[in-house]
Amino acid sequence: MKLQHQWTALQTIVVKEIRRFMRIWIQTLLPPAITVALYFVIFGELIGARIGEIEGFTYMQYIVPGLIMMSVITNAYSNVVSSFFSAKFQRSVEEMLVSPLPNHIIIWGFVLGGIARGVAVGLIVTLLALFFTHLQVHDVFVTFSIVLLTATLFSLGGLINAVYAGSFDDISIVPTFVLTPLTYLGGVFYSVSMLPPFWEKVSHINPILFMVNGFRYGILGVSDIDLGIAYGMIGGTVVVLYVWAYWLLKNGVGIRT
Repeated sequence: MKLQHQWTALQTIVVKEIRRFMRIWIQTLLPPAITVALYFVIFGELIGARIGEIEGFTYMQYIVPGLIMMSVITNAYSNVVSSFFSAKFQRSVEEMLVSPLPNHIIIWGFVLGGIARGVAVGLIVTLLALFFTHLQVHDVFVTFSIVLLTATLFSLGGLINAVYAGSFDDISIVPTFVLTPLTYLGGVFYSVSMLPPFWEKVSHINPILFMVNGFRYGILGVSDIDLGIAYGMIGGTVVVLYVWAYWLLKNGVGIRT
């Protein structure tokens, strides 16, 4: 398949994915904004006033990067898992797999759609945060690179979940029982240095902790973890998930019957 044709195919999938979540923006973009606004009011304004400062920042400023990252993670994952499973359910994925279209193009088409929704929601949450507190970017490269890597990672995770899912109920298992607990325990609302030594060490098993703190460093310049380790963990996981996703499509796992 010629490179020009591959590029056209990639554009087609990405545009379809973006139009898909933009068409139903009331369901895809508005609910995360409302949810995070409630977090800002309840945790930032009401509870934050009692907590005081963390590492030289108001509690509201401290939790904003975590809430932005939580929105990116949730929406990047949800977009791909629902879209790819719907395509699998409608058997349109089979048509792509039997066509000359390389598996890499299929993967990146869906992943870029997930990244687009994750980043879009992240921007909306960031704009909302400016109504509640003052923010300034400490390191632009770290901020955007961590967001893109994290959105890529969870988009790939959503694709893998969709491949293995046998019903629409199966696509909600991972977000409910894995993503939500890990996100809330990933340092979104607190610094792990505030925890007892044992639980602080346990927290470092949580991969989302590295993403939240890497992004927090990009925004505020403070982090509970080493930035190099964060990049290594996120980048390494992206590579593993990409290879896994490619292997699944190549072998038709969960798709070809």
